[in-house]
Amino acid sequence: MNANEILIEKFYSAFQKLDYETMNSCYSEDIVFNDPVFGILQNGEVKAMWEMLCRNAKDFSLGYSEIQPVDEEYYTCRWTATYTFSKTGKKVVNHVKAFIRIRDGKIVEHSDAFRLSTWMGQAFGWKGMMFGWTSFMKRKVQNAARKNLMKFIEKGALSHN
Repeated sequence: MNANEILIEKFYSAFQKLDYETMNSCYSEDIVFNDPVFGILQNGEVKAMWEMLCRNAKDFSLGYSEIQPVDEEYYTCRWTATYTFSKTGKKVVNHVKAFIRIRDGKIVEHSDAFRLSTWMGQAFGWKGMMFGWTSFMKRKVQNAARKNLMKFIEKGALSHN
């Protein structure tokens, strides 16, 4: 296992423990993140997102596998998170493929890919199944996620209490 694979292992083993501080220590100061729920986040927004998600996690478990190099800087990894979605109390099993770029021993780009409509079907039940494929519903979920993150940041995320 090379140094970059060890870094990815460190990130996901910390994620399993909901240890956002260790997760965030794997990122560069100018990290760029993207996923179907939050969209593009940068720098402190990324770190605040992980803190918010870890602090709010309920009935959480995570598995990861297939850490694979694409070239010297790019890696992929598969991970699956199982948890209770706090807004609805519904169980979610989210299968994700991560795309990670590493430079100078830190993650500089991180993209998580998953089918948002599948996630919405689990998180919102029949409403998510019926309307999760619509751009209206997707925007509504994305806007709510972004709004929750901004509120979390305003309340003093990354306070390291």
